[in-house]
Amino acid sequence: MPAPETEGPSRIRLLVLDVDGTVTNSRHEVSEGTRRAVHRIQSAGITVMLATGRRYRDTLGVADMLGLQTPLVTASGALVKQPAGHATLFRAAFAPGLLETMLGLIVAAGHEPILYTDSFAAGFDFHCRTLGDDPAAGSLREYLERNRGLARVQPDLHLVPPPDAFAGFAMGGRERMQRLEAELAAAFPGRLSLHTIRSPRYREWLCEIAPAGITKWSAVTTIATRLGVAAAEICAVGDDVNDLPMIRGAGLGVAMGNALPEVQAAAGCVVGTHDGSGIADVADMLLA
Repeated sequence: MPAPETEGPSRIRLLVLDVDGTVTNSRHEVSEGTRRAVHRIQSAGITVMLATGRRYRDTLGVADMLGLQTPLVTASGALVKQPAGHATLFRAAFAPGLLETMLGLIVAAGHEPILYTDSFAAGFDFHCRTLGDDPAAGSLREYLERNRGLARVQPDLHLVPPPDAFAGFAMGGRERMQRLEAELAAAFPGRLSLHTIRSPRYREWLCEIAPAGITKWSAVTTIATRLGVAAAEICAVGDDVNDLPMIRGAGLGVAMGNALPEVQAAAGCVVGTHDGSGIADVADMLLA
């Protein structure tokens, strides 16, 4: 578990942690060992932030368990909010007219789109065309059943999307989501940020969609600039493809032992798994 020779751990001032598969274990829990490791890092004067694909509401509990009050990078970088007071620090925006055309393609391909809005204060998180009672919802049904209290149903969503939507996704089998990603990339070259990822808490895969240039790393660097922290002073830890930009961009990129092979290949070092010593290993390395 050696640190790269070019960027010693003593330079790190900001630690950025993914949530699912990194901070949480395979049972979707934050272990006591992880909590202790994060506390050790904070006690040494290193700022700790979370950067996740989760919705903001889903991230608050994890931040609370870790004792974090730093800005939360959510929706894979499309929304950044401050837990104290829930102020929005950054929200992505699609180019005018792009949502309608994009949603038309998604629906024509037989998928149900979900659109995120910055509506935490209003008590909901996303817009959808159905709550899953319609067979057309397909594999999305489980997600909608679990989250129906956080949805706003709008059958004509693909025709009149909410103007403040900042990201979204479709859900289905891996091959279908990869095909949708390819179709969207071809139809809107350079206008969208896309990746297909296995849902950590559901059985299916997600094709996640955001405006071009939006990643966890783009949001992290926005906050780091406000803190006066340079990229070389950041350590980023993750396990999946949406973590690649921050692992590649940070002064020290770390992959969990359970990370995908391409994530491990991109990282400067690999630590233990999310079910093992992963975050404790990061603490040991940064505080050595």
